[in-house]
Amino acid sequence: MYSFSTRSSFIATPHESMAELWSAISAALPVTEAEFPLDFSEKVEPSVVDVLKRCRQQLYTRSGRWRQNAQIILDLSWEKLNTGTWRDVDKEWRCLYSYGCLFKVAALCCDDASPATVQEAIRTCDLGLLMGAAIMDNILQTIVRILQNEIGKRHSNEEDPSDGVSAKKMKVDCVSVPVVKQALAVPRIHCPSLESFKKDYLDPQKSVILEGIIDHWPAFKNHPWSIEYLQTVAGCRTVPVEVGSRYTDEEWSQTLLTVNEFIDRYIVVKDASSLGYLAQHQLFDQVPELKDDICIPDYCCLGEGDEDDITINAWFGPGGTVSPLHQDPQQNFLAQVVGRKYIRLYSPEDTEKLYPHQLQLLHNTSQVEVESPDVVRFPEFVKAPYLECVLQPGEVLFIPVKHWHYVRSLELSFSVSFWWS
Repeated sequence: MYSFSTRSSFIATPHESMAELWSAISAALPVTEAEFPLDFSEKVEPSVVDVLKRCRQQLYTRSGRWRQNAQIILDLSWEKLNTGTWRDVDKEWRCLYSYGCLFKVAALCCDDASPATVQEAIRTCDLGLLMGAAIMDNILQTIVRILQNEIGKRHSNEEDPSDGVSAKKMKVDCVSVPVVKQALAVPRIHCPSLESFKKDYLDPQKSVILEGIIDHWPAFKNHPWSIEYLQTVAGCRTVPVEVGSRYTDEEWSQTLLTVNEFIDRYIVVKDASSLGYLAQHQLFDQVPELKDDICIPDYCCLGEGDEDDITINAWFGPGGTVSPLHQDPQQNFLAQVVGRKYIRLYSPEDTEKLYPHQLQLLHNTSQVEVESPDVVRFPEFVKAPYLECVLQPGEVLFIPVKHWHYVRSLELSFSVSFWWS
């Protein structure tokens, strides 16, 4: 643990609002330079560590080319983060990137508390949380909360109640809703015991819709999820966004946007032909308020791993977005919170009939357009048996490991998936 203080003796500024913000940020830092940890091995060059130490000194003296040195750290570590595959990036370089973000945020906010500067500081924290590694008891998360509070205070003073998404024209989702045939419907069960779920579905690896197991979530009760709520708790946060209707399309890409920018661009009508999807596993780490609104299903305890081994993913986007037919390497609980989704499931036993891509990168994804298959190119596909459903808010679909599944949002949708072993 590091020594943190609620007061700091090295802060002084003539502007009240700026002083208040800087005081809150500095209070989250170690009290003295000597208590500020910079522990790196020989993997990080001594010259880079020297720049880090210079930034640390400048942080406590508020002098010198502070921000420029922080940018040097960011540039050096960014180059390392983007060399080779992500799993081969040493954690020390990710920590270095987080330190660069921390020093840049401090340099931004020590002399300026303008809205543009605070937003840039929040974006910098988010990049550190997304690309870096936790440092100093996850101090970037602490600082981003301080910055969000500053944004919130200003909005509460300036907000026009008539403004906001509800006053804007929303996209009207005009997508077809398949009629699910009873013979092909995924079975449903209400709140099964752990024993019966294991015996009837987990052990034989059968899909099922679980009803009534997430009704207690704050996302349905205390803090009902909506666009307005998402904007309130995460509007200014920068997140990865998938651009395009599906990741197998040639024009599909990824970008970074704030949640407000994403909603304005892909939820509020501007270009009705464009589709974007917020799909990432770090949203709940970035925004703990959202994580507090959900709970890991009790049935995950039947797995072999610990709770920390469960991957939680967020999926938020307009109607019409598609996850092509694919399979995942873990068991999956897909919990629907807002909107409806059409889902089709195939057994791994029928993999050959589903024509997986030959490329290693897409080997877990089918080449077939599920709802309009090319029967000339893929004649065996129509012979593959499947189950289907329309997943409603409050329902959880169990997708066994390696089971192929196709997902299409029928309207504005917010889902949470839990991957577990």
